[in-house]
Amino acid sequence: MDIVVDNLSQVFGDSSHQVVALDRVSHRFPSQRFSCILGPSGCGKSTMIQIVGGIEPFTGGSVTIGGQDQAGQPLGSHSVMMWQHLNLFPWRTVIDNVAFGLEMQGVGKSERYEKATRLLASVGLRGFERHRPPQLSGGMRQRVALARALIMERPIMLMDEPFGALDAQTKIVMQEELARIYERSKMTVLFVTHAIDEAILLGDEVVVMTARPGRIKEVIKVDLPRPRSQDMVNTPEFGRLYDRALHLIREEVLSSMRQQEEMAG
Repeated sequence: MDIVVDNLSQVFGDSSHQVVALDRVSHRFPSQRFSCILGPSGCGKSTMIQIVGGIEPFTGGSVTIGGQDQAGQPLGSHSVMMWQHLNLFPWRTVIDNVAFGLEMQGVGKSERYEKATRLLASVGLRGFERHRPPQLSGGMRQRVALARALIMERPIMLMDEPFGALDAQTKIVMQEELARIYERSKMTVLFVTHAIDEAILLGDEVVVMTARPGRIKEVIKVDLPRPRSQDMVNTPEFGRLYDRALHLIREEVLSSMRQQEEMAG
C-alpha cells in the first residue's frame, strides 16, 4: 500500500528555541517497493519513518496510508518497525522473542509457536528456538529481530538503520537475506541508512535528504534487476548510481558539518 507524505513538517522545542527536523516534505512511497532514505545525521530520516509508523506526532502536513479506503485508521496500524537497537528481551527464549507480538494480540501458544518456528527456519535459525539472545552472535540476534517483525505480517516494514551496528561481513549476509525476503513477500519497505552502497543494493529508489531542516533533495530511481547480490557492486550501472548519490550526499554532509561548527562556536 502506498505511503504519501504531503508537506510533512516536524518542529521540536518551544517558541524560545525551535529545531525544524522536517520542512514540508512531500513524496509518494510506492506500494510493494523498497524505498531507501539516505541523508546526513540529524536530517530527519528517522523522524519521518517514526511519524509514518505512528510512533511520533508531527506538527504540519499529512500522512496517508493506502488511500481513501484506509481513512480513519491510525498511523501504525499497517506497519511494523525494526530498529538498529534490537530491543530483544534477554530473559526470553528466541522463540518467545519472535512470538511476542502475537502473544500481545492474544494468539494462542501453539499457533504463535508454529508461526515463529516456521519464520526462524526461513532466516536460518532452526535449532536455536530455545536459546536466549545473549547466547547468539550479533548477526543471529539481527535475524531474530527480523523474524519478530515479519511474524506480524504487516504490509509495511519500517527499518531504521537495522544493520548499522553489524560488522561488514555480517552486514552483507543480512542485506542479501533481507533482499530475498522482500522478493518473496513484496512488502512496502522504508529503509533508513547512511550507507550509499546499501541504499543502491536494496532499494528501488533512493530518497536523498538535505541537512537540517530535512527536505527531499532528489529521488534516484534504481533500475538494477532483481534478485540482487554483492556481485553488482562492481558493475558500471551500480557505479553510476553510486557516484550520483555520493555527489548529492557529500554536499549535505558538508552542510551538516558547518551547522555543527556554528552551533559549537
